[in-house]
Amino acid sequence: MKFLILLNCFILFLNIAQAQESGSDSIPALNKEIITFVNQHLKKKVGRGECWDLAAEALNTAGAKWNGRYVYGKALDPEKDTIYPGDIIQFEGVKIKYNKNNQQVTEKMMHHTAVVYRVLGHGDYELAHQNTDFSKRKVGISELNTKYVVKGKMFFYRPTR
Repeated sequence: MKFLILLNCFILFLNIAQAQESGSDSIPALNKEIITFVNQHLKKKVGRGECWDLAAEALNTAGAKWNGRYVYGKALDPEKDTIYPGDIIQFEGVKIKYNKNNQQVTEKMMHHTAVVYRVLGHGDYELAHQNTDFSKRKVGISELNTKYVVKGKMFFYRPTR
């Protein structure tokens, strides 16, 4: 009996591992290269430490096509398109309000660029970015839940070759 329970647990573990792997396989190859670049530079300054430098150097290193300004590949609609790690977000005039530890927090991203590091759920992401209050001019990770965005626009892009 114990053997059957252990065997069932092992099979369940393998199924979970397989499901997680297959989810990772759906991430576009170029996006995986962007995340590899980000991982190699966590807690380090990329370029001059500007937010834009992280996306620009990741795209250039991966051989992606982009306009050299603020269009980082194929435009996406996050309401219709799947967002993956390695996609890039350009923020324009964005204001975010949420409660943390019983206090109202307001964040502003007037002209800011970030890489989607992890997708936690629909509209809920971990971002890799630099030139922020929390990580200064080094690459750091923070969370963004778009339901707290009260103003501004966000433009999502998929890197392309």
